[in-house]
Amino acid sequence: MLKLHIHKMKKIYTSFLLIILSTLVSAQTSVPGSFTHGGINRNYTLYIPDSYDGSVAYPLVFNLHGYGSLAWQQELYGDFRSIADTAGFIIVHPNGTVQPGTASTQFWNVGFFPSSVDDVDFLETLIDTISATYNINQGRIYSTGMSNGGFMSYKLACESNRFAAIASVTGSMTTTDAATCNPSKPTPVMQIHGTADATVPYAGNAGFLPVEDVVSYWVSFNNCPTPASMTAVPNTNTTDGATAEHFVYAPGDGGASVEFYKVTGGAHTWPGAPLAIDITCMDFSASREIWRFFSQFTHPTAGISENKYNKAILNIWPNPATELIQFSSSLETPESYLIMDIQGRVMIQGNLNAMQNSIAISELKPGVYFLKLNSGKYSALKRFIKS
Repeated sequence: MLKLHIHKMKKIYTSFLLIILSTLVSAQTSVPGSFTHGGINRNYTLYIPDSYDGSVAYPLVFNLHGYGSLAWQQELYGDFRSIADTAGFIIVHPNGTVQPGTASTQFWNVGFFPSSVDDVDFLETLIDTISATYNINQGRIYSTGMSNGGFMSYKLACESNRFAAIASVTGSMTTTDAATCNPSKPTPVMQIHGTADATVPYAGNAGFLPVEDVVSYWVSFNNCPTPASMTAVPNTNTTDGATAEHFVYAPGDGGASVEFYKVTGGAHTWPGAPLAIDITCMDFSASREIWRFFSQFTHPTAGISENKYNKAILNIWPNPATELIQFSSSLETPESYLIMDIQGRVMIQGNLNAMQNSIAISELKPGVYFLKLNSGKYSALKRFIKS
């Protein structure tokens, strides 16, 4: 069944390729880039608004293509360029890698196929690569994507600590990712999905969750209030074959909300796209709504990357923990520690003696925290969960 859905993804993207080539022209040439990661040459393009001059740190938006698609196709189909020109942010369109056993079919490794490609680390490295040249606001990095790119955005929310918010259009979460997801913080999430999606079914299948279960997962994780507030999206286009409802769950922990656009009758398509392929809801622009959503959020611990503090390694167990955490690190002689909440507020602090390898945490409320060990000018950081 999964192979059938993936075949449909590829067919959809192939069908509109020639149409896009003949009807869409980029208003401004994107900047290409590449580097070697994991022994593979990885490439991407950047869209830099004319307003960027380096004096102000700009947000960075990842726009990830779907299965069998390419970065430039996603740039044109799920188009953010005019929005970036007005709002002032940089867009990166990376390419995935070629699926094993195919000649050229690109994909993001979210577990559909046997593959050793680490796309989470690639995209984190891409952030650092872009940041070395451009002035990027590390607290305002976001990921969205179509289909397989939406799945990848959820994987980033589960496994990376670099993204302030994510959004998925026609994507979902694999059952494996849902079972192993261990986010470092409450994460704002937007889901946009059609009820008539035959490629990534609204009701899910053996490989991935039903769309409403994905929404419920993040509502629960972010501790958002229920039920949602719901408004019907005005049916401004009565001939597109689809209508939409907008559900908002807010606010959650740390202000992390969840928004869901249920597109009744909508197919495996991007609402408001410049080209209507199959049943495309034209009552709202997915790109504009995603940026509206993203623009509300800043990463509460921006710039902190676990186990990359001066390359020091820190391990914590048990994790989750209830009364006590134990730790080991590559720091030679840790002298002091801080325990911070997801907003960077210090909750517990103290000094360490040479033999100490545990800290009491019973006074903490359940939630996500960071342990930071300090040793002179060096430090190490690791998140843990208080259950």
